[in-house]
Amino acid sequence: MERLIIQGGTRVQGEVVISGAKNAALPLLAAMILGETPSTLTNVPTLKDVTTLVKLIAGMGIDIQKQGDTVTCDTSTINSFYAPYELVKTMRASILVLGPLLARFGQAEVSLPGGCAIGSRPVDQHLKALEAMGAEITVENGYVKAHTPNGRLQGCHFTFDMVTVGGTENTLMAAVLAEGTTHLENCAREPEVVDLANMLVKMGAKIDGIGTAYMTIEGVERLHGCEYSVVADRIETGSYLALALMTGGEVTAKRTDASLMQAVLKKFTEMGAIVTTGEDWINVKMDGRPQAVDVRTLPHPAFPTDMQAQLMTICAIADGTSTIIENIFENRYMHVPELQRMGANIRVDGHTAVVKGVEKLTAAPVMATDLRASMSLVMAAVAAEGETCIERIYHIDRGYEHVEDKLRGLGVQIERVSEAS
Repeated sequence: MERLIIQGGTRVQGEVVISGAKNAALPLLAAMILGETPSTLTNVPTLKDVTTLVKLIAGMGIDIQKQGDTVTCDTSTINSFYAPYELVKTMRASILVLGPLLARFGQAEVSLPGGCAIGSRPVDQHLKALEAMGAEITVENGYVKAHTPNGRLQGCHFTFDMVTVGGTENTLMAAVLAEGTTHLENCAREPEVVDLANMLVKMGAKIDGIGTAYMTIEGVERLHGCEYSVVADRIETGSYLALALMTGGEVTAKRTDASLMQAVLKKFTEMGAIVTTGEDWINVKMDGRPQAVDVRTLPHPAFPTDMQAQLMTICAIADGTSTIIENIFENRYMHVPELQRMGANIRVDGHTAVVKGVEKLTAAPVMATDLRASMSLVMAAVAAEGETCIERIYHIDRGYEHVEDKLRGLGVQIERVSEAS
């Protein structure tokens, strides 16, 4: 088991190049299944989840290869429509192959997914939408078994019971090849959903209402491959910029897009940071101690749940008392006990966390509990006095590419060590 050792007390300063978004790359990889001719995807991050999904797609007989940040895919050799538990269990996004397989080939057998333990994220909305399009679905022995008795999915009018990013993506990919018109209401509007829709259009799909809660999809008989570049990772961007507030430093994020993360940058400004932006860069500079703020997580374009742990860590050293309300996942405060070990004053009551800022955090051995919590602990360790050891860092490898190299580029003293050493 690997762990990170971080020497704290660093004032970060420098530039960091942002990778392609994991949460965009995964549905885009699944969407490549829809193309009858080869596709090329660029700006793909090298992450464990990406590697897993590439293996899963290759296991279907598809010729898919990743070299550097580029993935090429040729579906002409597909010979299986099966996604096994051994691969699916490690990541939730693997369920995204269900819609494309069902839409193009009329059948799929996909294991129910796993992933971060941050609460219930059921796939019922995915299945309800596909059933509304005429799919016959059973869940047996932990597998979703689906087929289209009429040979092709049918357009429908479907309203999601809740805003669901994965559900919107899966349904959108299914609808582009359905017969007739599909009307989707209460769609997720996250930039990653927009990125998927834009790629599907480039493949020949007909979609209206991209970026809104109501999308209309006119089904086409076939899609072709295309070349497409993954959108910048707004959560990685926010995470590295947050280090400037944690340490009274200055960070410039390059190859990113400020328009994707206005809610986060607004909170940074409220906390006293100076935020300047350009066409493909964001600079955040912090002098002195950040100010306390109140925040509640909500679907895009509001404050994202994936930045909640990082913001809470800044609040832990802020001047004043902050209130954080988590509205997306019911179990996303698992990082709180670890921050408390480092001296944070945080009280949790249900979905609400009250954070009374302390002047400084101190080093302690801590354990990452999920992907974003792992980065919040890295932030705390960089600002804390002393040497911090972070266990279970396999979580961070699921969402942050070359994390040590990027942190070292900002002046952080960090080392990855294995249990044996």
